Amino acid sequence: MGCGLNAPAPYPAEFYDRPVLAVAPELLGATVWHGPVAVRITEVEAYGGLDDPASHAFRGATPRAAVMFGPPGRAYVYLSYGVHWCLNIVCGPVDQAAAVLVRSGEVTTGIAAVRARWPHLADRDLARGPGRLGRVLGVGGELTGTAVTGGGALDVAGPSPVSEPRSAIRRGPRVGINAAADRPWRFWLDGEPTVSGPGRRRRPPG
Repeated sequence: MGCGLNAPAPYPAEFYDRPVLAVAPELLGATVWHGPVAVRITEVEAYGGLDDPASHAFRGATPRAAVMFGPPGRAYVYLSYGVHWCLNIVCGPVDQAAAVLVRSGEVTTGIAAVRARWPHLADRDLARGPGRLGRVLGVGGELTGTAVTGGGALDVAGPSPVSEPRSAIRRGPRVGINAAADRPWRFWLDGEPTVSGPGRRRRPPG
């Protein structure tokens, strides 16, 4: 992990071995690292398994979705529309096949290199949306199955669960899907300009 000696330790596997709706909001404010780039998570979506028609695991342990069936604390990275790599983290007991999609965040480390590659984007837009977040982190399908609990290519760390005040967390329907779109399984930090889905509010001046 490139976050230095005094950085918080990565969340252990036990953190993810809980219901996905408990884990998802507690990832807000945490930081995901890959190489020299770190992104503070500001928006996530929860996906269930065999009981969630919007989940890749809905049809069982296909080759694509097999990693979702466990163990928890592993990355599930898939290609969306043949263009964007999207980062998910497997949650819950083995065989439940739940995962949290990391939708948006704020680049906090490595921003100079990221800005050099995409100079036309404002800082708030660099990792705004799951495709851009995956792009700035440089994740790809080869990371599927990688543990995010320390010692690997990906790490997720935060001050402590919950790393943001409960009053700052908002909840609403998932976006960009057709099946089970009414489930309020999207969570985001109120007032964060990096949030990609509906409900984003501008921070007041000052």
